Amino acid sequence: MTDQRDALAREIDEELRREQLLKLWEKYGIHVIAVVVLLIAGIAGYKYLESRRLQAAEATGASFTTAVRETAQGKGAEAQKALETIVSGGPAGYAALARLRLAAAERDAGHTAQAAAAYEAIAGQKGLDPLLADYAQLQAATLQLDTASFTEMQNRLNGLIVEGNPWRFSARELLALAAQKAGRTEEARTQFQRLLSDRETPPGISERARVMLAMLTEAEIGKASVPSSPAPAEPPAPAAGGKAKTEAPAAKSPGGKSK
Repeated sequence: MTDQRDALAREIDEELRREQLLKLWEKYGIHVIAVVVLLIAGIAGYKYLESRRLQAAEATGASFTTAVRETAQGKGAEAQKALETIVSGGPAGYAALARLRLAAAERDAGHTAQAAAAYEAIAGQKGLDPLLADYAQLQAATLQLDTASFTEMQNRLNGLIVEGNPWRFSARELLALAAQKAGRTEEARTQFQRLLSDRETPPGISERARVMLAMLTEAEIGKASVPSSPAPAEPPAPAAGGKAKTEAPAAKSPGGKSK
């Protein structure tokens, strides 16, 4: 008897739940359907946009590769036009790479000032990948090595020689060269020695640092071995009476004999 009552109670409870669900569906079912439809549409739209972005990136990548190939083949005008198109409408990453290639073209053409200005503009671009920004800053400093003061070079390179920066070795080598150019021999020696003592320094930079240190040492040894200039001879003391005696040369006759 008790089991029958429990079964009846469960049936009644389930029936009440079904009625409540039906009422909720009648009241909110259209909203649920709308939410589901919007969710599906949002996912489909995102997938579509993502597909378009990938296609655009692939097309831009192919165009960038073609421009690089044209540069190597000496087709500068075609390459420049393609790169400028990427800068104006390509994805941010490829646009930055295209700007770097255009700056390099200015450098290779001997337009040092324009190339340095282009690299500086890239380095100051907001939102740019720090790796590319630091590379642009390094290139700008390299182009200004012959014209900038040592203090200016320090200001440009101090942020690049910090530990962990991937360009720190090239930046430190450039700073050492700037110190040598400015006559700061000890500063140059310190920077070259730091490159040699760092096990992570690339072999090429390490070898150049070793050569430059040897040259600095050679120059110092050469300066130390140069004899001092002899003191100038003092003029003869004047004769008694305060006047120096001078002998006039004997006059010669037209025949060549002294008179």
